[in-house]
Amino acid sequence: MFTQPPALHLAKGLHALNRSVLWFRNHPWLLGGLVLLCLAWLFCLPRPLFESPYSAVLSDRDGMLLGARIARDGQWRFPYNEHVSEKYATAVVAFEDARFYLHPGIDPLSTLRALWQNLNAGRVVSGGSTLTMQVIRLARNNQRRHVGEKMLEMFLATRLDASNSKAEILALYAAHAPFGGNVVGVETASWRYFGKQADQLSWAEAATLAVLPNSPALIHPGRNRQRLLNKRNRLLQKLQKQGHLDALTCELAQSEPLPDAPLALPHLAPHLLDRFMAASGKAQHFQSTLDGNLQQQLNAILARRQELYRGNGVHNMAAVVLDVATGEVLAYVGNVQGAGAEHGEQVDVIAAPRSTGSILKPYLYALAMESGQILPGSLLNDVPTQLGRYKPENYYESYDGAVPANRALVRSLNVPFVLLLQTYGLDKFHFNLQRLGLTTLNKAPVHYGLSLILGGAEARLLDLTNTYASMARVLGRFYERDGRYGINDFHPPVFFKTKKYAAAKKLLREAPLLSAGAIWHTFEAMQEVERPMSSGEWTLFRASRRIAWKTGTSYGYRDAWAAGVTPRYAVGVWVGNADGEGRPGLIGVDVAAPVLFDIMEILPQAEAWFDPPYDAMTQAAVCRQSGYRAGEHCTVDTLWIPKSGLQAPACAYHQLLHLDPTGTWQVNSACESPDRMLHRPWFVLPPVEEYYYRSKNPSYQPPPPFRADCMGAPGTVEDTKPLQLIYPRQAARIFVPVDLDGKLSSTVFQVAHRNHDAEVFWHLDGVYLGSTRTFHQMALQPDVGKHILVVVDPQGYRLEQKFEVIGKK
Repeated sequence: MFTQPPALHLAKGLHALNRSVLWFRNHPWLLGGLVLLCLAWLFCLPRPLFESPYSAVLSDRDGMLLGARIARDGQWRFPYNEHVSEKYATAVVAFEDARFYLHPGIDPLSTLRALWQNLNAGRVVSGGSTLTMQVIRLARNNQRRHVGEKMLEMFLATRLDASNSKAEILALYAAHAPFGGNVVGVETASWRYFGKQADQLSWAEAATLAVLPNSPALIHPGRNRQRLLNKRNRLLQKLQKQGHLDALTCELAQSEPLPDAPLALPHLAPHLLDRFMAASGKAQHFQSTLDGNLQQQLNAILARRQELYRGNGVHNMAAVVLDVATGEVLAYVGNVQGAGAEHGEQVDVIAAPRSTGSILKPYLYALAMESGQILPGSLLNDVPTQLGRYKPENYYESYDGAVPANRALVRSLNVPFVLLLQTYGLDKFHFNLQRLGLTTLNKAPVHYGLSLILGGAEARLLDLTNTYASMARVLGRFYERDGRYGINDFHPPVFFKTKKYAAAKKLLREAPLLSAGAIWHTFEAMQEVERPMSSGEWTLFRASRRIAWKTGTSYGYRDAWAAGVTPRYAVGVWVGNADGEGRPGLIGVDVAAPVLFDIMEILPQAEAWFDPPYDAMTQAAVCRQSGYRAGEHCTVDTLWIPKSGLQAPACAYHQLLHLDPTGTWQVNSACESPDRMLHRPWFVLPPVEEYYYRSKNPSYQPPPPFRADCMGAPGTVEDTKPLQLIYPRQAARIFVPVDLDGKLSSTVFQVAHRNHDAEVFWHLDGVYLGSTRTFHQMALQPDVGKHILVVVDPQGYRLEQKFEVIGKK
């Protein structure tokens, strides 16, 4: 066969090109028109294609819908989702556009068929629109249909097909197709009509939604529902013929009923959705870290408790659950539903600053232990105390004199922790609370004063719970990291699945804030919480499982708190009234703790409690009675303490007493031969501490008094200090109210004497007032101004206290 040479082919091609160029030169307007048409095609699509407002949507970690807010135009229109349910995609392509994956946006065969059908019918009976063309029509707000509009849709559809994948076009259609009433988009319709995600639709449900945009009015009950059923079943049969489902599945699908009236959307976490919307500034789909099932259970628990508490005028409640390992928020009930707008149901209490009460005490306990100031059993003073104008008091105004630090935490005693804060340092505590994650301490430490530890500041429930979760995270990861610490163990809570805190690349041998040893001892103390009884006694409040927990009650019974932590979960609870109204009996251990335990009961238990972090601790000799490092004269126990505990002070409560041969009297070398003395170590408290300590500890033995012939010798009375003021302490300024008759009220002054039966003599400003025996109290009415109080015992020991009286109108 004869073949033309390549040169001849090239010559013919050039000739044809020259003829085309010549032709366009002779018809320049055609060339310009073609260029303009190409430019118009390139830039014909608006950006964005859809400007419709979307609903704000909140889903849980698995995509389950938790709540939504209607779009600004009154439509339920969920945000665009690039993922389309496989069943729905198969059904809608089979129903609307069988050659969707083959054509370039327009289907010539469908167009010709529709034209032929319309001409034969004499009216429009078929549109021949592809799914791509329908996306264009939806984007143009369903303009009036005519030939010109149809041609424009086809033109735009080719451009949309050229610039987007078929999956993207199908997703655009699924997000904006109408499904009856104010329901827009397949995901919205799936929840409104079937109460489930589109991915969970059955074949019958997917087929129903596939045919519905063709006649959205058919979804309404009583409006030709049979037509909708027939359309759905015909589509199911078509899907069977195409091999997408077998005969049995098709038969079962056709037997499924149509949906009834639209369902209400879930309303499980409205406060969290509002929080996200306020933070983002726009409506969008928020996929949270919440566990939908746990969220429902928390809502039910709080609703049941509210039914019990509302009889006492307590209407609001909030709770949050965090995953310890990740910091993810698993449940978030900002306020119990059902309280009503009149009781502030709309207030997100989790995010609201509220008075803390005593719930900060474990932080001070851990920080003071980390700084080496105390050990778990170190005695703290617990006596009536006046610090300037501030006078902290314990529950029922009872005192122990001296109490181990861990028992003070267990019983949430106020005075020991105020005095501990004074020792630890207010500024340092304020700074470290911020490092722990409390975001509401935005004023200087002096603004809060020592009342910071008793509720003088405000905190958010989320911050408090997250701090306990972070402490547990440090402890739980200690052995995983070979006894080291991560710099980001204390981090904010995680709300979104896409947010992760990466493992620290550099691990530290020294704890940045709190060591595992200090945290472990704190959690050990927090497992046994005692509650005060009406009689002033205390009883153990045990949980059914191992939980480190703490409660708090704000001044005026306005806020009841409870926070608990296990190796897996941290839970925070708040109970009260959103408007701040206090109610009798609104006490953390009585109303918030039961809610905490209800929540803990539904959470899976950890396999084991925290392992003791021995690598962060050391064995040390500890004084059995005082709890401090053992001194020279202590009875010793060997205990595991945080390594920082080696810096704790040695016991100052044990003294070596010199007794006579009978062991009944104290003596010295001036009145007894040294070789006849008995030398005994003795646990000695100062007189005021002893005064209260003896009432709670009958086994306490005060030091023996000095023998009569030893009185007045060096090293007797002055060194043992048998007499001490209880009130006023130090250089006090006393505020005394004025009675109705215009005179100052009486003020009760009190002293403690080591010899309970001793008589003491009172003088005010040089004037003898009288004596007291056993109970050393005297009611005085000093005038406004400065005074000097002198108290003397029969052995000549003298106490002198200056004070100032300030009257209040």
